[in-house]
Amino acid sequence: MEWLDSVILLGLGLLSGIFAGFFGIGGGTLIVPAIMLLGLDIKTAIGISVMQMMFSSLWGSYMNYKKGNLNFDEGLWVGIGGLIGAAFSGVVVDTLSAFVLTILFLLLAIGALWRFLFKASDVVGVRRQNPNKLVLITIGALTGVFAISLGIGGGLILVPLLSLYLHINSKQAIPISLFFIIFASVSGFASLAYHGYVQYVQGATVGVASLVGVSIGIALLRVIDAKKHRYALVALYALVIAAMIQKLLES
Repeated sequence: MEWLDSVILLGLGLLSGIFAGFFGIGGGTLIVPAIMLLGLDIKTAIGISVMQMMFSSLWGSYMNYKKGNLNFDEGLWVGIGGLIGAAFSGVVVDTLSAFVLTILFLLLAIGALWRFLFKASDVVGVRRQNPNKLVLITIGALTGVFAISLGIGGGLILVPLLSLYLHINSKQAIPISLFFIIFASVSGFASLAYHGYVQYVQGATVGVASLVGVSIGIALLRVIDAKKHRYALVALYALVIAAMIQKLLES
């Protein structure tokens, strides 16, 4: 690995960690398009992204738990679902072409943008008490099987679903989403590694740098209000969509 590549990967790790802590998305929404722009294929990018997620989600969830921001019970059931769903990620990546994976990535980003731009509300009403565990597991499983297959951790799908079901805003959903990524990324990493899609040195480089970034992201999340956080999500999804469309047009 050339020194310039190492510097780029460290920078991606730092930024992806900030995104993980602030948006609860694992960082893959940034890493996958960025690594593809460096000339690597989407399947290699997914492997690096999922390895990074293990670093940032473990450290970020520990910080959220210590600060009292994480609902452990809700996160646990969603995480169990993610563990089940992500176990099939290697099969999905092995079966689908890079073009199909890119299209799926794009469609999910568009759906999330639509949700936060036109359907989300900063006034979410009374938080759902005693949510159905089977529903939480199902949400986690569906998110895990598709999100890890795309190398995006799950927040891109999970944050809108949690906001809708639990009657919480995007800011409140972030700690649960980040905790979910622990389960999904560990399961997804094992599956992707078995199928030969993990580059360990690059993944570890990005992962270590993300530990610093996730600390910054969580600190930023604490001081921003819910409305501004939703606007930030809209801007993120718009940038991701633009980058992926450009990649498709160039291919």
